[in-house]
Amino acid sequence: MSGQLPVHPVTGKIPESVEDQTLQSLRNVKAVLEAGDSSLDKILEATVFIKDMNDFPKVNKVYGEFLGDSLPARACVEVSRLPRDVKVEIKVIALCE
Repeated sequence: MSGQLPVHPVTGKIPESVEDQTLQSLRNVKAVLEAGDSSLDKILEATVFIKDMNDFPKVNKVYGEFLGDSLPARACVEVSRLPRDVKVEIKVIALCE
């Protein structure tokens, strides 16, 4: 799936903190996967784009708590700018049935 920004699907709001942005991006990933008859445990690879690599420990904590035991291969890349000036964007490759 293409990268998921931390935009709430109903309100269009973007959380302030990097932790809340990570959580919203992951919620959006989960919703798209479920709409495509897939799930978090079918993620093969994830790429996390973050604005500031100093935020990696915070992003990593939320990511680990959200995905639990199903931790797919992952890359984390610092980028200079993301759409809508968000702090996090997450894209995944997953199996769909």
